[in-house]
Amino acid sequence: MQRRASIPARINIIGEHTDYAGGKAMPFALDVRMVLHATSLDEGYEGGATVVALWKSAGGWPARLTIESDIPIGVGMSSSAALCLAVVLCVNGPMKPFDACLEAQRLEHEVLKTPCGLLDQMAMMFGKEGHASVIDFSNNSVESHIVPSEWMFKLVDSGIYRTLSDASYRSTTDESIASAHVSSENERVELAVGATAKKLGELLNQSHASLKRRGVSHPEVDALVAALQQTEGVYGARMMGGGFGGMILVLVASEDILPNQRLYRPSQGGFVEEFFE
Repeated sequence: MQRRASIPARINIIGEHTDYAGGKAMPFALDVRMVLHATSLDEGYEGGATVVALWKSAGGWPARLTIESDIPIGVGMSSSAALCLAVVLCVNGPMKPFDACLEAQRLEHEVLKTPCGLLDQMAMMFGKEGHASVIDFSNNSVESHIVPSEWMFKLVDSGIYRTLSDASYRSTTDESIASAHVSSENERVELAVGATAKKLGELLNQSHASLKRRGVSHPEVDALVAALQQTEGVYGARMMGGGFGGMILVLVASEDILPNQRLYRPSQGGFVEEFFE
């Protein structure tokens, strides 16, 4: 037997550092993907140490595990969540999306020692082509909204990276500042639904300022974000992901802006296929 799980990276438009506090977020799945191939063996496990450890923790059967991935590591595009979801789907086959998210989160916590919420997993599993998801983490509900054609997103690599197990981004400021950030991000998520590109850009800029106060940014990232925000044809920009580096999300007025970066559009969520010889 063979199984192949295909998991997208994700962009979070707005609603950063809210999932583990019961807040809201608006992510979408990308056409940049990780694919895990699992081929059954009579005994033993073949593959990299990390994927084998995840596989065993998920109750995986003897298998040869190979990975193909276009998702960069450590830049805020959630490669670790994609790997955990790929393992879960290959071990179990088709399953309810939220159940897959919970099991993948467990693997991140227990095997990768990553202090994550459910944003990444839910963005990847509930993604729909041409749509963004509005996720309310107070009850884990998901609504799909069409992404307007004028919302054109690009990513700029800050060149600053963090490790998977860096837990400091969860506890960098006092509780009152963290709470204020979640409250204001929730409002921005609600305002983003149906917003014009110009209005969404303003919300992205506000989000970055709040993340900076929250203490999860980096001076070099802040400088790069500020420069991008002042670039002609840029509606807004903010840091993306866990913090302290990684990718910067940029909302542009046309594809010609920042010509060295590609546009990203919403894509299909995660899935698994099964083959029998």
